[in-house]
Amino acid sequence: MDETRKLAAFVATLRYEDLPQGTVKIAKQCVLDWLGVAIGGSRETPSQILRRTLLSPNEAKEASVFGADRQMASAMNAAFLNGAASHAMDFDDLHNASIVHIATVVIPPVFAVAEKEKTSGRDMLAAVAAGYEVAARVGEAVNPESYFFWHTTGTVGTIAAGAAAARALGLSPEATVQALGSAGTQAAGLWEFVREGAMSKALHAGKACYGGVLSAYLARAGFTGATQILEGEKGFCRAMAGNPHLEALTGGLGQGFKIDENSFKPYPCCKHSHAAIYAALKLGEEYGLRAEDTAAVTILVNAVTDSLINNPAPQTPYGCKFSIQYCVACALQYGKVTPEHFTAEAVKASELRPLMGKITVRRDASVQAVYDADNAKLASKVVVECKDGRKAEMLVESPKGDPANPMTWEESREKYLSLSVPVVGDQKANRLAELAENLEAVEDFAAALRSVL
Repeated sequence: MDETRKLAAFVATLRYEDLPQGTVKIAKQCVLDWLGVAIGGSRETPSQILRRTLLSPNEAKEASVFGADRQMASAMNAAFLNGAASHAMDFDDLHNASIVHIATVVIPPVFAVAEKEKTSGRDMLAAVAAGYEVAARVGEAVNPESYFFWHTTGTVGTIAAGAAAARALGLSPEATVQALGSAGTQAAGLWEFVREGAMSKALHAGKACYGGVLSAYLARAGFTGATQILEGEKGFCRAMAGNPHLEALTGGLGQGFKIDENSFKPYPCCKHSHAAIYAALKLGEEYGLRAEDTAAVTILVNAVTDSLINNPAPQTPYGCKFSIQYCVACALQYGKVTPEHFTAEAVKASELRPLMGKITVRRDASVQAVYDADNAKLASKVVVECKDGRKAEMLVESPKGDPANPMTWEESREKYLSLSVPVVGDQKANRLAELAENLEAVEDFAAALRSVL
C-alpha cells in the first residue's frame, strides 16, 4: 500500500542532477517532438474550435498558446489548448507498454506552469521526467484491460499532468499527494468516439492537462484529495481494471527512468498501425511491390490492435487514422504515410478504397504471443499476395521510432521543422528548436520564451 505517497515523494524530490545525461537528452527530444506536433496541430479543426471557445478578451496573460500567432492565456487554459493541439494530429509520442501518449499530457502543464512561475529549464526537465514516470507506471498498472473502454491518455494522463504540474510548482511530497488525489478523481475519456471519428481525442488530452494544472494549484492552496487515489478500494486502478497490476506503480522506482522507453512517431496515425505500416513500406522496398499488382493483403494483429483500429470503411480523417486498412493501403499505394494523406480531401478520394477492399485483418496467436511476452511490442505481421503469384511477408515487433529502432535527434528535428515551419516560419521554428536543445541552460523560462517568440 501507500503507492500514491511513494510516487508523490519520488515526483517531489526528483532533481535534474538525478537524471543521467542520456535521459536528459531523451527528455529534450520529447520536448522537441512535442513542440512540433503542438504547433502543427494548432491548425487542426478541433484545436481551432477549442481555442475560439476557451479564449476570451479578458483571458489572463500567464502562459503561451502555440500557433501561427502567439496568444496568451491562463496557465490552465494554455495547458488545455496546447495539450489538445498536440494530440490533434495523432503524431505525438507513445509509451508503448502503458499505451499513453505522455508528452501531450505532461509537457503542456510543465510549459504553462514554468512560464507563469518563471521556472528554470533544469526544473522543467525534472518535471517532464517525473510526469513520464507517473504516466508510464499508472498506465502499466491498468492496461491492457482498461484500454477497451478507457482512453488512457485521458484517464492516466490527468494523473500524469497533475504530477508534472506539481513538480514544476515545486510542491512538497504531501502537497503532491493532494494534487494526485484531485487529478485522479477527474480522470475521464471513453473510446466510443472512435466509431464515428469524432473530435473527443483532442478534448481528452486538453482536459487532462487542464485538470492536472488545476489540481497542482489547488494543492498549493491547501485543497485536499484522496491520499490513496491510485491503490484505494474505490480508487483509480480498481475502477479502471478488474485486476490491476498494482506492483507496476512502484516496482523498481528509482532504478532507471520510464522516459528512456519512450517511442516517437514517424507516421501521423494510431501507433498500433505503425508495425504494419513499417512492414508494408519495407516489403514494398525489398520486393518492388506496387499497389496495382496486389491481389490480397492479410494483416495479423493482437487483440488490442484488432479492437481499436480494425476499421475497413472509415469515413472521416480521424477515422482513417484509426483504420489499419487505410494506413497500410496508403503505405502500399504511395510508399509513405504523411499528414497530407489524412486531409478531408484525401479521405474523400476513392483511390485507396479498392486496395482497402483487398485487406483482411485477423487476430493471430503468434502475434498475440509477442505482445503477451512484452506489451511494449505492438507487433503486426503483413502478408502480401501478388497477382503474379509472388508472396511476401514480414513480422515487425519494433517499427521505426521504438527504442529498439529509434529516431535520432536529427530525424526528430526534421519532423519538428516539417510541422512548425509552415505555421510559424523558419526563423522562429529554429529558435524554438535551439531552446529545446539547450533547455538545461535556461534560468527563467518565461524570459527565454519571450526572446524566441
